[in-house]
Amino acid sequence: QVQLVESGGGLVQAGGSLRLSCEASGRTFSRCTMGWFRQAPGKEREFVAAISWSGGTTYDEDFVKGRFTISRDNAKNSVYLKMNSLKPEDTAVYYCAARPAGRSISPRELDYDYWGQGTQVTVSS
Repeated sequence: QVQLVESGGGLVQAGGSLRLSCEASGRTFSRCTMGWFRQAPGKEREFVAAISWSGGTTYDEDFVKGRFTISRDNAKNSVYLKMNSLKPEDTAVYYCAARPAGRSISPRELDYDYWGQGTQVTVSS
């Protein structure tokens, strides 16, 4: 079992930056693929980025376009999402998610078994 707690959301002006953090409980974190998803009001939840246990990464390139960076620190049981050049359309609740230990990197929401409660990111114009 993995429990996830996100932090770092808030209100930022367009063009600004935020770094989201997700701290995980459980002894298998270092072997888990981790992902970030987001859900804007009235929209479905969508994939943002993922990082494998070995550090490989993948991003949704439709809107990320080099602005976001996912990273992890296994010693701290944490995964991060650094977001630069934020736009009002990035406003959403951002969720951290984990796959079961040993599973490969994936952008599919259904592949993730564990979810955090979400952290709100609001970008003002």
